Amino acid sequence: MFSGFLNLNKPSGESSNKALFAVKKVLRENRIDTKVGHLGTLDPLACGVLPVALGRATRLFDFMLDKKKIYRARFVFGKTSDSLDLGTPLVPFDGEAVTKDIIESVLPSFLGKIIQIPPNYSAKNVGGVRAYDLARKGKDFTLQGKEVEIYSFSLLSQVDDDCYEFLIECGSGTYIRSLARDLGNAVGSAAVMSYLCREQSGMFRLENSCSEKDLLSAQDSFEKYVIPIEAAIKELPKKVLNEKELCLLNGVAIESDVIGAQRIYLNDGTLVGIGEADENGALKIKTRLL
Repeated sequence: MFSGFLNLNKPSGESSNKALFAVKKVLRENRIDTKVGHLGTLDPLACGVLPVALGRATRLFDFMLDKKKIYRARFVFGKTSDSLDLGTPLVPFDGEAVTKDIIESVLPSFLGKIIQIPPNYSAKNVGGVRAYDLARKGKDFTLQGKEVEIYSFSLLSQVDDDCYEFLIECGSGTYIRSLARDLGNAVGSAAVMSYLCREQSGMFRLENSCSEKDLLSAQDSFEKYVIPIEAAIKELPKKVLNEKELCLLNGVAIESDVIGAQRIYLNDGTLVGIGEADENGALKIKTRLL
């Protein structure tokens, strides 16, 4: 099975699923029949890094998704909207003007683990229905807060009278639109997100990404953009199974000196998958890649 990752640079104005069409088209043109999926949805108005998994790499969805993200975002203060961005009509907020000093004074309160309420215009499930579908129909509903982690939240510059640019380093599941709303509230105003670019998702960085145009123009040489699975998990400790430890492949736990996730190999260099050792050093296969 053809497997690996593509570091796709999704343009603004299209959904993450639409961005996959170019990938699927190239695969079809090269007569490659394999699974395809993106890791971590980007809103249509956002651009930037959208990792795409091919073949067996799709089995690593949970492992790859739970990685640090870096975003460059712009927030417009003194305005609000139902979608918390420019996707729905803007409503002026009657309040004091926001300054750079005021914003910087509250940013430290957002660092660390915080409880965040997702936007109503999000893909969260509410009784089996997407929240954005309910929001578009004007239905009343409440989304539960969830814990997210913010590693850094820096004000970069003032773009316009009421627009500021930020660099945000955060954990998986963070909604930048919700950060805009909450930051606006914290400074006694309101705010919406006017621009968002994901510059990094785990090992995938914007400067190493490829565009849809790159893939389509590459034709039969598109494989040069494919990142091998092993390159994507190389930061994990490596475990080579000896003959006595091959029982691991049958679901039997073996002893490990390393706690946590690790790459599992056969003696001939074949990558078996990712194993996970618990706090007692009991190692089991978590994700098979054979």
